[in-house]
Amino acid sequence: MRYKIPLLFSLIVLFLFISGCSGKVNNSVTIQNLSSGTIYFNFRGSATMALSGSTANVSEIPKGTYAYSTTYSVPAGALTQSTQGAVTGSIIINAGTRIMIVYSSTIINGAYVLYATISSSDSQASTTSP
Repeated sequence: MRYKIPLLFSLIVLFLFISGCSGKVNNSVTIQNLSSGTIYFNFRGSATMALSGSTANVSEIPKGTYAYSTTYSVPAGALTQSTQGAVTGSIIINAGTRIMIVYSSTIINGAYVLYATISSSDSQASTTSP
C-alpha cells in the first residue's frame, strides 16, 4: 500500500505532462486574394498560389520570425504596375498565431496597383529594447 500512492501520483503527473505537450503546431497564414491576378506567396522556401477570388492557407508553422514576399501576375491591359502595403516583410509566429494577408488591386488608366494588408492574432511588434 505504501508504494501505490507514490506510483499513482507519478502516473498522474506523467500523464498531465505528456498530454500538455501537443505535437501539432497550430499556427497558420491565410492568403485571401481579392485582386484581379494570381498571387504567389513566397514563404519558407516554397510558393503558395492563390488564384483571383480564392483563399490559400499555410499551416503548421513552427515558432519564429520569417520573411515573406509576393509575386503576382499583372492582368492584360495594364501599362504600369506597382504595389502598396504589406507585399513583402516579416512575420512573427508564436504559439497559436493566425495571420491573414488580404490582397486587392485596382487598374486605372492602365496603371495596375496591388495592395496587401496584414492582420495577426498576435502583436507583431518587436520585443527587443533599443
